[in-house]
Amino acid sequence: MSRATRWTSRDLEQLPADGHRYEIIDGELHVSTQPHFYHQLTCVATIRVLDRWNADTAAGRVAIAPGVVFAEDDDVAPDLVWISKARLAATLRSDGHLHAAPELVVEVLSPGPVNERRDLVAKLALYARRGVDEYWVLNWRNRSVTVYRRDERTLGLVGTFDESDILQSPFLPGFRGEVGALFADIPAD
Repeated sequence: MSRATRWTSRDLEQLPADGHRYEIIDGELHVSTQPHFYHQLTCVATIRVLDRWNADTAAGRVAIAPGVVFAEDDDVAPDLVWISKARLAATLRSDGHLHAAPELVVEVLSPGPVNERRDLVAKLALYARRGVDEYWVLNWRNRSVTVYRRDERTLGLVGTFDESDILQSPFLPGFRGEVGALFADIPAD
């Protein structure tokens, strides 16, 4: 009987810098290709919305695709995060990666069943078990945001919000973001 390979952060260091994103979730290697142009525009728009609020509060930092090393076999690079100054000081190490959960993790959904399973199942379970307070999954194709929020021990579904809705979060005091602003640069079908 053969045993499945259990990947670690050390294994990631050996992989080529070939334009792919390599992540490990529960010891399983996940490989993503270069994202769609609209995926990246959605990331930029989300950063703009979060940065406007953060500029007023000076409560933390927004970062693009930071390495988040929860453990040797849970090493990911979310599309973006927001992390409070206090948590940043406690989790950022000399390797330039976060080593504990940020308050907010945002993933922009890439098409296809493998990508959807990674973001909606594997990463949701990872972020729930590792202490992320809120998880947003943005879908630029249908212009919606699905929000999961910590309720005691896990991330529970809050709801899916469309372009006419306003995002708010108890983990981002005073934050109000128009969902439509996250997709303003994406042509409507």
